[in-house]
Amino acid sequence: MRARTLSSVVSSLIVSAVAAAPACAAAATGGAAAEPSPSTTTAPNPAIHLSPITARSRSLSYKGPVYEKTAAGEVVPFVATSAAGPAPAPAASATGGSAVGTAASAGTTPTALAPAKGAPTPQPELLVPGSIARYVNGYAAAPMNAPPSVQQVIWTANEIIGLPYIFGGGHASFISPGYDCSGTVSFALHGGSLLPTPMDSSEFETWGSHGAGRWIAVFGNAGHAYMDVAGLRLDTSAADDPSNQQGPRWRPLRVGNSGYTVRHPLGL
Repeated sequence: MRARTLSSVVSSLIVSAVAAAPACAAAATGGAAAEPSPSTTTAPNPAIHLSPITARSRSLSYKGPVYEKTAAGEVVPFVATSAAGPAPAPAASATGGSAVGTAASAGTTPTALAPAKGAPTPQPELLVPGSIARYVNGYAAAPMNAPPSVQQVIWTANEIIGLPYIFGGGHASFISPGYDCSGTVSFALHGGSLLPTPMDSSEFETWGSHGAGRWIAVFGNAGHAYMDVAGLRLDTSAADDPSNQQGPRWRPLRVGNSGYTVRHPLGL
């Protein structure tokens, strides 16, 4: 009787051990081996922001808020101290910005400027909300959403706005009493640390990366070069510009850019 009972107990233990083996194997590999892994969804890639390079309207009117980045890096409301445009040296407040904290008026044409005295002249570092540069009294206000290098390109270009067109200007040196088309583009890009030495218009045909960029598009051919930056055009030619003024100026985007090779700085 005892022998038969002992035999039954041993048989039960063997059956239990065999049944537990698959479970132990599953545990050894991390458990729940037979359960399907949950499905994963891939988020769609965000749309690539491309700065506009053509426009149907030649209007540059802007009546929104304008700010200034101070030497201390603060962003404060900007006010022009002259109807002609941003003053070269605005009065400082306790925060290092303009003395009066109101937005600047806009819409003055570049013909009213009293700009550089025969050389690049520092200007207030103007800012506007959003991703589009705005025309403020002849100068460009950089968009707050733009990368720092793009903002620097805009602020550097402001230093030569209104200087005369001089053939070859800006090529022997970045500092010049006047600039030609490619000298203007070179000066601005150099200010954003995007170009080490001046280039002529033909060289811009193979510079950088192919096509228009997210923020900058440089147009070049054998005879001319200009640049669109965050929705404004930097050009010495008055083509498609009602002001009809020559020399380095911010202008409306053209309705078309045929005949030019389009390039942009890598990543911008």
